[in-house]
Amino acid sequence: MSNLEQFATLGCEKLVAASAAEPRDSARLLVLHRDTGVMEHRVFRDIREYLRKGDCIVINDTKVFPAKLPGKKSTGGKTELLLVHRDGADNRWAALCRDGKSGLKIIFGGDVSATAVEKNAQGEWIFEFSIPSALDLALAQGQVPLPHYIEKARKDAGAPKQTSNDKRRYQTVFARETGSIAAPTAGFHFTDTLVADLKADGIMFAPVTLHVGWGTFRPVLDGDPKKHTMLAEFAQLSPETADKINAARAAGGRIISVGTTSTRTLESFSDEKGLVSPGAKWADIFIYPPYRFKAPDILVTNFHVPSSTPLFMAAAFAGEEKLFAAYTEAVKLKYRFYSYGDSMMII
Repeated sequence: MSNLEQFATLGCEKLVAASAAEPRDSARLLVLHRDTGVMEHRVFRDIREYLRKGDCIVINDTKVFPAKLPGKKSTGGKTELLLVHRDGADNRWAALCRDGKSGLKIIFGGDVSATAVEKNAQGEWIFEFSIPSALDLALAQGQVPLPHYIEKARKDAGAPKQTSNDKRRYQTVFARETGSIAAPTAGFHFTDTLVADLKADGIMFAPVTLHVGWGTFRPVLDGDPKKHTMLAEFAQLSPETADKINAARAAGGRIISVGTTSTRTLESFSDEKGLVSPGAKWADIFIYPPYRFKAPDILVTNFHVPSSTPLFMAAAFAGEEKLFAAYTEAVKLKYRFYSYGDSMMII
């Protein structure tokens, strides 16, 4: 059994965080030195002690929209859509639906409806809405698309699946570009104050955009990455960000990538020397061991679900054995896991 397969034996699911740390930067931080395997246990705001003037922090500025739409079938039974992305028109969207079938009609509040017309190659259903903009409907009636394991942890604790705080908390302070159905959770731990302090320390911030879809969370079957196809997600890197990252590297600064989505974006626009170019594309890169990273020097990430693509990337960055040792230690010390959980910095 490989170390990546062994992650499923650690009992991480018992440590799922049902809610986020408050304040954001009070989350615990496990610092892993990948050259030695040494671990340190800190809180997230201590990240300042590991960075230096001239470093550049790359963050994902995507914004989660309320993509979960509760509705009813024509028979009266409850169902829901999870909007994923537009399919050419504002009233035509690819969506996930457990009751999906051709011709299925779902009715929402205000007599708005959507009809399933076909299934695409990614396994998503294409729905046509009876109004011009499905996004407007989501903004008015949609719910926060929390991961199922958060809702399950709350249900098991007898708590509501959704709270009024989720709309604020399931979003980073960097969120600007609407388009994600899941948050780039490694960025949850930054506060406006911490960002200001880091900038005062001479550390730069560079935004990229990757709209997180369900491909990021689609499990790797049988633990075999060679059999896995990464579903494409829209990524964008601006000329200003490219100039900032390349200038930092040229001056000897380090590139700190916040999250696996930021890292996938960087690697999608990097050359072999680690220089990035501006552009926009549907990124389908899947990073798993062994992989030679071109752009980031440091990775900030959360503790991930076994058999998930983010876990494979973290293993590629840290090394499988060192990451497994870190997760073993995190379980022992009861770190909080997954989207609302604690943080890890791999140096």
